[in-house]
Parts: sequence; C-alpha cells; structure tokens
Amino acid sequence: MNKHHESTGPSDEQQITLRGPAELADALPYLMGFHPNDSVVMVALHGGRGRFGGRLRLGIPQSAHEWPSVAEQLAECLIKGSERRGGRPDAIVVFLCQDPAEGETGHQTMERLRPLAQRLRTACGALDVPVLEALCISGGRFWSYVCPDARCCPADGNPLAMPGTSVMAAAAAYAGIQVRGSLREMESRLAPQPSAAGGEQQRALDAAGSALVPKLLDEESRREVGGATLELARRLMERLGQAPAATPSLSDLNDDRLISHEEAAAVILGLQDRETRDRAAEWMEGPDAEPALRLWRALARRCVAPYEEHAAAPLTLAGWVSWSTGDEPAARVALGLALRLDPGYTFAQLLHEACNQGLDPETLRRCLRGERGTRTVRRGHGTGRVAGARSARSARSQAVGRRRTRPGSARPGTTAGRRRTGQLPAQGRRGTRTGR
Repeated sequence: MNKHHESTGPSDEQQITLRGPAELADALPYLMGFHPNDSVVMVALHGGRGRFGGRLRLGIPQSAHEWPSVAEQLAECLIKGSERRGGRPDAIVVFLCQDPAEGETGHQTMERLRPLAQRLRTACGALDVPVLEALCISGGRFWSYVCPDARCCPADGNPLAMPGTSVMAAAAAYAGIQVRGSLREMESRLAPQPSAAGGEQQRALDAAGSALVPKLLDEESRREVGGATLELARRLMERLGQAPAATPSLSDLNDDRLISHEEAAAVILGLQDRETRDRAAEWMEGPDAEPALRLWRALARRCVAPYEEHAAAPLTLAGWVSWSTGDEPAARVALGLALRLDPGYTFAQLLHEACNQGLDPETLRRCLRGERGTRTVRRGHGTGRVAGARSARSARSQAVGRRRTRPGSARPGTTAGRRRTGQLPAQGRRGTRTGR
C-alpha cells in the first residue's frame, strides 16, 4: 500500500498480500482509519499485484432512485482522480457497509443493496475499469457479490475476523496505524449534543447575530469584528491548552465547560466571514495546532438548531488542522460533515478534494505562512497592500487544487461558484453566514 494515497497505510517497504474476500473485508478499517458504517467505499488497485491506490467514501443514499447517478459519479470521481495523480486504476474493489435495519437480517441487507453493487460494477465497467471484488459488510458478516462459489462465499455470509487477529491487523500495528472506532463515533464528536444547554446556546447565538449582522455589512466594522473574533479565539485556545490532557470523550466535555455560550456564539458568527476564517486557518501547526483543533471541534458542537449550517466553518477548520497534522481520516470526517451541511462551501470542497488526492498540505501551509508574514510587514511599514500579497492568495487557491467533481461524488466538491472578494454577507436562517 502507498502511504501517500488517501488513507494512511503501511509503506511500500512494508507490503503485505491480501488473499480473498475475507482478508479484504478485514483490511477495510485499516484502509480508512475507522469502521465506515452506512457507507459506499471504493478503492483503486494498480499494477499486476493490485497495489492499493486512491479511495473514496460516501454515505449510502437512502433512496434507490439515486443509486444509478451516484454510481456513475463515484466511478468517474475515483478513476479520474487516480488519472490526475498519474495512474489509471487497473481494477477497483467496492465495499457496501450498512448495519441491518430493525427487523432485518444481514442477508436481507445484502440483498437490498445488491442493485447498488451492480450499478457500481456497471459504472466502473463503462469506464473500462473492472470491479475485481464487491463486498457487503453487515451485522458482523460479509458477502461477496462477485464470487459464485458457495464453498467460500455461502448464502449466509462469513463472519468477520476477530479484531486484532489478522495479518492486516499485525501489519497495521507494526506500522503504527490506528482504527479510531466507527465513522458514527467520530462524527458524534463534532455534532451538537442534545442537552438542556442547547436552548441557552441558541439564545446566545440569536443575541450575537442581532449585534453582529449590522457590523458585518460595513467594511470597517467587519474588520473590527474579525479582529475581535480572532482575539477571543486565541484566548480560548490558551484556556484550552492549559487544561490537563484526558481521554477524547472526557476532553470534549472539559472543553465544552471551559467555553461559555456567549463566547462560543461570538466566535461562531465571526468565523462566518471568509477573511476571518482564513486567518484562523493559519493556526495549523506547532503549538497552535492542538488547541485550535479542540476549539474548532467544540464550536462545531455548539452549532445547535437552527444554526446547524454555521458549523461548516469550524468543521472545515477542524478538517484542515487534522490534515495539516497528518490525521487524514479525521480530516475527511470533518470535511465530509461540513459538505453535508453546506454542499457549496468552497473551502471545504477544495480541502476535501486535495486530501483525497493525496496532495501535500505543506504547499498550503507555506501560503498561509506567507500571508501571515505579509500582514506583519504591512503593519510594520504602515503601508497598504504590499507586493506579493495577491500572489500569495492565488497560490493558496492553487495549493488545494482547482478541480472539482460533480455533485455527490463522495463529497470532494459539489460544483459551486466561488464568492467574489468584497461580496456582502448573505443572510442565513439566523445571524449571518458568508465565506465560502
């Protein structure tokens, strides 16, 4: 496996061979970094030995009417993306992962999803790339849609291997690869938690929105709001950084207690401004990265109804910091949630596509460092815009890639026009949302 593709994995010097559907099913969590429940996963294979390449994941569409178009888009996304990275896939492996619905067996789930598996196989074949294997994983068992031999692939399916007992598990442990639970568990760390405090947070967001909307419509006041937002965010990061380390769930609870409803509301609404959000993205490395990531996660959890779409900004920032620090699975989860809330959020589109294409985040980090340095020079000399600032912004756009896929293609980028600089912020359901 190539560690420079979508998911972390053993390097080329640490190759292992997977034989048959059972070992492929066991390898899936290690390929993705988590257990992808309720998901379509497609993995590209290269060369005669079937080296793993690019991979993508998308939630299984609830309506079967969407399956034909989604299958075509997923096949095109994976194959074209692999070509842009320099190599057309020689084959593809498909996984359909979904727990049985209430009153349903795993076998019934597999049969219900069979038309989707066939659509995916047909879509890949239409682009001259065969599907080598298509597996359904449900209820702790797996089935092959490809193998007709009941001796190895019986109608009742085969049980998944016990965690930690397979060749892949041993190789992953040797390579330092961790599986962070299920996709559902990872998403829950970023979702608003139902509690009595939700009403208080909504009222704080209402009040902050009433105060900030008029200011965000005025250029000079908007800059003042941006500066105040970043100053408050920095203070919150310092506060979080002083908190003792704990397990993830306990850490999240502690972080939530350390941020008041009013503080969270002010930063959430301030981040709806694109320039403020972009400056916050500069906290992506060194000692800033961990407290910034904790802050963005905590703010995403505070985006209670009817402010759910406001979470696109902190979720995208969380995805960016995760990608910048080498945690690609967490980055994809956060960016995928941002695009689920706002499919046209351009910053999340570009980051998600760049992460999925295996690009190096250092290119974007250099651009952000350059912009920070440009502002420092500008303040020091008391000048207006200095030479090179425009080129730095242009380079930043190029760093995360210009290409976008068609809507629904594993959420790497629903096509949407980029907002023009200086465009007035758009009114959301409550408060203000700008900044694609």
